[in-house]
Amino acid sequence: MLSEILDFNIIVLITAAFGAGILNTIAGGGTFLTFPALVFTGVPPVAANATSAVAVFPGYLGGAVGFGSELKAFDRSILIRLTVITILGGALGSGLLIVSSNQAFSIVVPFLLLFATIVFLFNEDIRRWTTQHRNLVSPYGSVGIFLMSIYGGYFNGGLGIVFLALFALWGMENIHQMNGLKSGLSFALSAVSVLIFSIGSMVEWYEALVMMIASTAGGYVGAPIARVLPKTMIRLIITLVGFTMSGVFFWRLF
Repeated sequence: MLSEILDFNIIVLITAAFGAGILNTIAGGGTFLTFPALVFTGVPPVAANATSAVAVFPGYLGGAVGFGSELKAFDRSILIRLTVITILGGALGSGLLIVSSNQAFSIVVPFLLLFATIVFLFNEDIRRWTTQHRNLVSPYGSVGIFLMSIYGGYFNGGLGIVFLALFALWGMENIHQMNGLKSGLSFALSAVSVLIFSIGSMVEWYEALVMMIASTAGGYVGAPIARVLPKTMIRLIITLVGFTMSGVFFWRLF
């Protein structure tokens, strides 16, 4: 009986990670699958969040490498400063997660999932608004990237979309450079988070490694799927998953 339960849990984790790899390749939102799957299989919420961050970490490296030329186009001093601030913010957010109790984090999680879902749903509206209000904040400002990095270190969901909105407020227009900067900073943030979570013994490594492999495979499969499925259908699927998972975790509070 125990082996059957373990086998079922592994199937759930592999399926969720594979789906997350596909979603992240297509449009983002993989956290909506990996985090709930880990909680469903019995991993405590705080450890599940840390393990989920480790599971999707390789994807950020691939993105950063893929946008290498775009990253090189940035002024080196600006890129170094933003990276350092991102690492500091990510470290603070990760530290906050480590000191959070499972009970306290369980209360916050539904709101974070709902926030990430809403940000994803209104991604185009957010981008349109930020485009119309360019230079509303100081270009390459430290405060905004620091706050976003704290959020990313604590809970990674929707981070890429939030980063892109901030970059638009800075006045950036080249979407490829924006994606390159997003990938590079996300990798730096995730690297320090993985390090802190590892030191804090927060990661369930067996589950993390299984999900890493599955998410990588899903990311490879995601590209041809993205070419076939209409964009509106992809957005609908991810939004439904996000709202469903938010509802499930709100229900768990009562």
